[in-house]
Amino acid sequence: MESKLLDCVLKKMNINLTCQTSLEFTVKSFLLLVTFLILLSSCNSWVGVTTEGASVRLATTSEISDCQRVGRAQASTRSRVAFVERGGERMQEELLRLARNEAGSMGGNTIVPESVIEEGRQTFGVYSCPD
Repeated sequence: MESKLLDCVLKKMNINLTCQTSLEFTVKSFLLLVTFLILLSSCNSWVGVTTEGASVRLATTSEISDCQRVGRAQASTRSRVAFVERGGERMQEELLRLARNEAGSMGGNTIVPESVIEEGRQTFGVYSCPD
């Protein structure tokens, strides 16, 4: 009788341990996923500079007096990844790469920020300046 009772208790404990282990595994998996996403978002940008964008430089409004306006570039990227707000410096670098690429494809060689970053978006003036 004691043996059957002990077996029954062990079986119940085993079931409870299995449930607890499964729950722990789920929580651990979730935490690993969140950690991975945070690390991934802090890595270098996925946006590369194109061949056209490589010749585009960033300037200020005081540096474009001899330049011809070509148009406007709208750059946008994700401001958060999986509930995590992205850092301003990394987002700025990514927006600059995107704007340089767009300006290069428009025939410009200089960009000037025309707005502040808002929700992962920024506007740039595109100019063609003499060398």
